[in-house]
Amino acid sequence: MRLFSIIGRKGSGKTTLMVALAREFKRQGKRVGTIKHASHPALVDAEGTDSFRHFHQGMAERSMVASPDLRVTFERTSENHDPVALATRYMAGLDLVLCEGFRGSILPRVEVVRREVSQEPPYYTVPAPGAGPWLGVVTDDLALTAPCRIVRFQDTMWLPVISMLAWEHGLLVEP
Repeated sequence: MRLFSIIGRKGSGKTTLMVALAREFKRQGKRVGTIKHASHPALVDAEGTDSFRHFHQGMAERSMVASPDLRVTFERTSENHDPVALATRYMAGLDLVLCEGFRGSILPRVEVVRREVSQEPPYYTVPAPGAGPWLGVVTDDLALTAPCRIVRFQDTMWLPVISMLAWEHGLLVEP
C-alpha cells in the first residue's frame, strides 16, 4: 500500500484535488482509500438518530452503522492519529491511500497553493519538523517559484502528473 498526502491552506482546493486523484486512480483500476485530517471534532452523524444515540448517549467505545452497501464505524480513542498507523489499521488491502492534511507527517506530499485564498506563505517555505518530502506544488499562480516541481492548474496534464508523482513516490507501507 502506498500513502501520499495533499496539504495546503484552508480553501486552497485540497479536497477538490483529493477527489480528482481518487477518481483518476479508480479509473486506472486501483483500489483507493482516503483519510481526512481534522483539527476539530468530526461531525458525521445526525443528533437524534439511533446511531448517534448508541455512540454519544450509550458512550460506546465503538459503534457501527451497517447497511447493505455501506458501513461506518465511530470510534473513541485518544491514540495518535498518525496517517501511517491509521492506514495500516483501517485500509489494509488497498493499493493507495490519499491523505488530506497531516502536514507534519513523514508522508511524501504535494501542496496546493492559491494566492487568492491565502496571502500566508506556502508550508514548504517553513516545513513542520519531521515533515516528509515535497514532491510538488499545484498552483494557479503563474509567478510562483518553489524548490520542487511546480504543476499549474492551467497545464493540460496536471492530473496525470500529480497521479504519477503520488504513485511513484508514495510511501510504501507493508500491511
